[in-house]
Formats: sequence, structure tokens, C-alpha cells
Amino acid sequence: MKAGSFYQNYREVRLLIVHCSATRCDRIFSVEALRRCHQTRGFASIGYHFYITRDGEVHICRPVHQIGAHATGWNDKSIGICYEGGLNEEGQPADTRTYAQKCSLLDLLRQLKTDYPKAKILGHYQLSKSVHKACPCFDAKTTYSDL
Repeated sequence: MKAGSFYQNYREVRLLIVHCSATRCDRIFSVEALRRCHQTRGFASIGYHFYITRDGEVHICRPVHQIGAHATGWNDKSIGICYEGGLNEEGQPADTRTYAQKCSLLDLLRQLKTDYPKAKILGHYQLSKSVHKACPCFDAKTTYSDL
């Protein structure tokens, strides 16, 4: 083994960033639909590392050792987690997480905090005052402050 090859896939993860897909809670937005959406935007595939559908299934979209494409300026030091939804039936920002999504997100964040104990958990809008989005439509920093 070459010197340093053990660390070739290592990257420092400082943030676990929670997102929503910004899709209506009364319409299905499958992982395949998310992939098509991101490819249409010019990404090779889904920009998030994880996507949690309304049934609570956690889809691995990108290996955590790969840099994501989910938060401009923060991708190299973060892992992106997205849940399906974030808009109510009228298309307004809302915390639309199902019970299954809340449970899966909590389990996933607990595991990621075990793997990256120094990483902070933030919602996309909490990264900077220059982020003018409601995403993920709830206060992730406070909700997961005890992890």
C-alpha cells in the first residue's frame, strides 16, 4: 500500500446539512424524479448524499466520501440530507415531514454524528444570511441540538 492511500477518500466533514426537496406534500417526488431534476440542472446525478422519501426510506444517493452538490460554497465540508416535501398543498413552505421521515432522519443524523462527531447539524437556510430559502422548512439546528 502506498503511503497516504489510506486517506485518499477521506475528507473533513464539518456540517450535516438538512434540506427539503421543495415539493408539495400531496404529490409524490420519487428518488428517480429527484435524479432527473438534478440531471436537468446539469449535475451528474443527485447532489445530496441521502434522500428520505415520505415512507421513511433512506436512499443513498452519493457516497459520503464524495463532495456533494447541495449547498454552494459548503459542499466540500458537508454531507447533504434531503427529505421529500417541504411545501404544503398550496405550495407554501411548511414542515411536511411524515412521522416515518422524522424517525429516519433522526436515526440517520445519529449515525452520522457517530461517524463525524464534530459536525454541526444545520438546515440549509441556517448556513448564512445570504441563503434566502426556507429550506428545510423547520429549525434543524434547534431540533437536533442534543445529538
